[in-house]
Amino acid sequence: MKRILFVCHGNICRSAMAEFIMKDLVSREGVQDRFYIESAAVSTEEIGNPLYPPARRCLSQHGVPFDLRRGARQVAPSDYGRFDIIVCMDASNLRLIRRIIPSDPERKIVLGLSLAGLQRDVADPWYTGDFESTYRDLQLICKALL
Repeated sequence: MKRILFVCHGNICRSAMAEFIMKDLVSREGVQDRFYIESAAVSTEEIGNPLYPPARRCLSQHGVPFDLRRGARQVAPSDYGRFDIIVCMDASNLRLIRRIIPSDPERKIVLGLSLAGLQRDVADPWYTGDFESTYRDLQLICKALL
């Protein structure tokens, strides 16, 4: 089983969207039994908060189901042992995760779009307001993981 953790700043937009996009993708492919998928934040700002409403709207427009009961959580040091890959949405997430998980001997922590051959961040729609561009980037990451 492949265990994937998606990470962004607050866990209410990008990483949560990626979690649900990936769960939908593996379900549509009929391989959900081969994946365990979660998401988390590098900050504590949104702990317990649900998926941000514009993120919910974007997922709904694309027919991606999501769980409204899911609340944001912060990455824990124990996540390093629990997951095979930890996918960060931007360079800031990579820097901040080092405060929580200071060592990466197995090279599990990666910049998301690097999986799709791109060396750039997934823009934060909290600031850009562009959830569609974020959705497209997350699709690239999730398809590369599949």
